[in-house]
Parts: sequence; C-alpha cells; structure tokens
Amino acid sequence: MTKTKKLSKLLLLIATMVILLAACGGNTKNSNSSQPNAEGAREVQPVNSGETNQGNPSKSGDEETKKFKDWTGHEVEVPVSPKRVIFHGETTGDLLALGVKPIGILKSNVDGTVYDNQLANAEDLGFPFNVEKAMTLDADLIIFGNRDDKQYEQISKVAPTVTFDTFASLEDRMRTLGELFGKQKEAEQWLENYDRQVKAMWQQIREAGIGQDETASVFTMYPGNRLFAMARTGLSQVLYDEGGFKPTPAIQQALDQDQGFVEISMEKLTEFAGDRIFILTPVAEEAVKETGELLESSVWKSLPAVKGGKVYTFGILEAYSDALSREWITQNLPKVLNP
Repeated sequence: MTKTKKLSKLLLLIATMVILLAACGGNTKNSNSSQPNAEGAREVQPVNSGETNQGNPSKSGDEETKKFKDWTGHEVEVPVSPKRVIFHGETTGDLLALGVKPIGILKSNVDGTVYDNQLANAEDLGFPFNVEKAMTLDADLIIFGNRDDKQYEQISKVAPTVTFDTFASLEDRMRTLGELFGKQKEAEQWLENYDRQVKAMWQQIREAGIGQDETASVFTMYPGNRLFAMARTGLSQVLYDEGGFKPTPAIQQALDQDQGFVEISMEKLTEFAGDRIFILTPVAEEAVKETGELLESSVWKSLPAVKGGKVYTFGILEAYSDALSREWITQNLPKVLNP
C-alpha cells in the first residue's frame, strides 16, 4: 500500500511538471511572435513609446520601422524602407518622380497619363479599393488617397496604411512622400529642379510676347453635358503659379475657397472665360461629343479668346497634377502657346 501511494505521488508530480513546462513554452512563444491588434495589423514596439513625431526608427523582428503621422492623424508604424508599395490615389507620378514604383495602383488614374508605360505591370486595385486583391500582393505599405475612415479600417488590416492628400500642393506632397520613404534630399532636389524649369518656362513664354497681366481659364466637359472650370488641380495649378497667368475674378473666388474645380452653366461661361482658354479633352465618348457641341455653340464662339484664336487643347489625362505630369506641362506649354 505504501509503495502504491509513493508511485501515485510520483506520477502526479511528473504530470504537474509536464503541464507547467507546456504552459511556460506556450507563454514564451506568444511573447516573441507578432500578434494581431484590433485592426488586424502587426503590433510593433517603438523605441520611445511617448514619441508622436514622424521619423522615429524602431525594430519589428528583422524589419526596421518608424512612426509616421498621416494626413488624417493616424500614427502608423511603417517600414523605414518599404519595398512593396500600393498607391491608391490621383498622383501616382509623385512616387515615380522619387524613384518609387508601386506594385498596386488605381489604374483609371494612370491609363493615358504621360507615365502609364512605367506601370504596365502594376496591379489595378480598382475603385473602390479592392481589399481582397490587395491581400494577394504582399504589400509592406499602402498609401490611401482618401479620408474615408470606414475604408481605411478595412485596408489597414492588409498592411501598414497611411492616408495621403493628393489634392495638397505639389511641394507638400513631395515633402510628405520624401519623409515617408526616407527620401527627403531627393524630394528637395526634385523641387529645386522643377522650380528652375518653371522659371525658365515663363521666361520663354514672356519672351514670346505673352503679357504678365493676361488671364487664363481651363475648361473641361464631363458626361451629362456638365461643364467645369478648373481651379486648384492639374493644368490650372501651373497656369496660376507665381509668374504665370492671372485667374479671372470668378476663378479667383474658387481658388480662395480652395476648390479643385467648379461646375458652371453655359450662362456663366463668359464670367469664367479668360484672355486665353485651355480645353482639356475628355476620355468618355459622351463627353467628347458634348465638347464638340460646346465648341460649336454661339456662346462659345462669342468669347473674345475664341475670336482671337487664343484657345489651346490638352488631353485631360496628360494635364494631371502629379509631379511627372507637371514636368511634362512645363516642357509642352510653350510649344502649345507658340506653335
């Protein structure tokens, strides 16, 4: 009986030790592996948990990260040197100007641009953002040109995600991307080169006899016979830059209200039309047809710029707001004004 009791105690002790060892082993595994947080993204441990500024490096496993505060206020742990980037916004050419080629894009904002051949192999994430497709790309960073919190919550489960204001000024966008990608010097160098190009362009235009006080307008048609005057977007951003054309009072009002564009009626066309008029040719067949009808209308033909032969045409996808399109505009605007 004594031997039986001793054997029972020994077996109980062994069993207890096995359970304890198993528990310790499980705890060790959990403490060393990345766990999903509330949004499904990997948690990382920053070096200074109290820091809230951009650019503070830390380590997550073998991947170096930094904390980045995005457009809408999220503080996100992002890779210091992201390699597989998804960009979902209007200014993809900004990334290309810094030597960053995204693996996923919003293709409708790229096809027909001056740089679309550089992104032939990029995957189209569509609109709205296709979360399921993004999950197949193994991205380490997503740049989302939207402030929709509901979409952001879903997208941020795929990879570290930052929101980005694609309608900010070119300078702000390039500096933000320079900070995000650790390419601050490259961003400043690009801006300096671009500034020189713009100054040289306006000097060339002025030498051709185009006055500094002349006004200009940019119009385009959207399907449904909708006429828009452009303000803080695309070609107009170049035209109204320092040293460029003046906006008409009606367009200046839109600029003061920080509007990218404003829809107008045919009756308002004379208020918005400047000394020189630029037409952005649309893509949709319906809008192309309606543009032709606009150009044949009596209101259009009565405009001083039309009578004076001061109407110029750009493809709407050529005259985008991104960095590479802006470079293209500075090279081609003098040619359009002085054929």
